[in-house]
Amino acid sequence: MPRFSNGPVEIDYLDEGEGDPTVLVHGFASTKEINWVFPGWVTTLRRAGRRAIALDNRGHGASSKLYDPDLYHSDRMADDVRALLDHLGIARADVMGYSMGTRIAAFFALAHPQRLRRAIFGGLGFRLVEGVGLPENIAAALEAPSLSAVRDPAAAMFRLFAEQTKSDLRALAACVRGSRQTLTREQVAQIEAPVLVAVGTKDDVAGSAQGLAALLPRGRAFDIPGRDHMLAVGDRVFKAAVLDFLAEQP
Repeated sequence: MPRFSNGPVEIDYLDEGEGDPTVLVHGFASTKEINWVFPGWVTTLRRAGRRAIALDNRGHGASSKLYDPDLYHSDRMADDVRALLDHLGIARADVMGYSMGTRIAAFFALAHPQRLRRAIFGGLGFRLVEGVGLPENIAAALEAPSLSAVRDPAAAMFRLFAEQTKSDLRALAACVRGSRQTLTREQVAQIEAPVLVAVGTKDDVAGSAQGLAALLPRGRAFDIPGRDHMLAVGDRVFKAAVLDFLAEQP
């Protein structure tokens, strides 16, 4: 996979297809392959005549592993998206995030409105405003000597997923502690690009899609039927709604 540098941080990415570019930003402890390739998003976008670009967020996948929580501030992670666009010579793009990737996409939208055409906020609704990212016990679970030493079931689920994705557990713990920022209602209201907020109807992590969409000047909520936080990302109905959204005139 190609790579580029944003300062001292090396970012691994993929770039496939032709047409209008869509940048894909994955969730916590995931990778561009797990979030976007394996569930069929890259193929779906390419078949729709679009250019699919996906990065491994810092601390994830094949990108640089960092152990200082300050280096995972959402502003810094959003700046990796900006740097990727600069590297590829892309002036404006559609940006789609999922879960933590939506937090990054929202910070990108606020910092670089001139670079954004449309956004899809997947797997994160009103908790972008009322929420502080992953709880501290997730970081503690990642630093535990073994999975069996983690007593909290939710924390153990994250530890298991991180092990399954062969992640750097210490880097992920730093990411948990460093990327817990929210946006205020006033900041969300400054995002003027069209935004589709999509959350599974069984998702008990993301918060309300309708609640977040109501704060966005051009926001629209979409319920992914019958899906929880983990299963919503590859849903066919979700894909169809995103393609319809991207096909609209911005």
